[in-house]
Amino acid sequence: MEVFLFPGQGAQFVNMGEDLYNSSDEAKSFFKKANEILGWDISEVMFGGTEEELTQTRVTQPAIFIHSVITAFTRGKDRNPAMMAGHSLGEFSALTVAGALTFEAGLNLVKERALAMQKACDITEGTMAAILGLDDDVIEKICEGIEDVVVPANYNTTGQLVISGSVSGIHEAVEKLKEAGARRALVLKVGGAFHSPLMKPAEEHLAQTISETPFTEPTCAIYQNVTGFPERDPEKIKQNLIAQLTAPVKWTQTMKKMVEDGADKFYEVGGKGGILQGMLKKIDRSIDSESL
Repeated sequence: MEVFLFPGQGAQFVNMGEDLYNSSDEAKSFFKKANEILGWDISEVMFGGTEEELTQTRVTQPAIFIHSVITAFTRGKDRNPAMMAGHSLGEFSALTVAGALTFEAGLNLVKERALAMQKACDITEGTMAAILGLDDDVIEKICEGIEDVVVPANYNTTGQLVISGSVSGIHEAVEKLKEAGARRALVLKVGGAFHSPLMKPAEEHLAQTISETPFTEPTCAIYQNVTGFPERDPEKIKQNLIAQLTAPVKWTQTMKKMVEDGADKFYEVGGKGGILQGMLKKIDRSIDSESL
């Protein structure tokens, strides 16, 4: 069974989408529609902006969503995925490509999500760190023992877990995890403590927007970050999307569940490509995957 996987923040790159725009009238119309929805010319930044401009949260999240969805609609139209999943932000791309959200509704939610997350970052300073070479349960136990906010945020792949929380808490965790034998414990250059309780203000803001947005049943199962399990019920999808901002991304668990359910061909859709494939290979080297 074929699977579409959609990347999250970090998959942006300079000149993203320009080749799509120049090679397809359909893509061109989507880019123009995106500019109208956002009320500013994001295609100009995507095609000609600097790396620094592309890493601003208000730009990055809509840009990756737009690139992923347009790639699926143009270069993936001959594929017939039986399952989809998206890493964090990528879940909105998956839901849009699967028809649970219209392009306009999906992009509007992503826009609101980016603004809400930025506001939450402004309220409380936080950060994240990538931990390599330790078992998940060891990392979880050390996080639990720290007084400041520190939680597992992204179960990315076997042997790699990203933690999130307050700046002081993360730095304390990094030192303790190194002492516990982590091969690497690296504080990341991110704008905040994503997928942690520090994103609660963003969750509250987005909850209202999601509740007011019409969702329909997707054309295939969407494996959601919060549970790692497939979902098709619009109301449950909404609840999981709201919870996603403060809950960890169970990506490793999701990939294993998809394989267990019969997935045998994975397509990474959008972004600079290769990020999700790299994670997959560390989970199961035998998995067949490629970029669209």
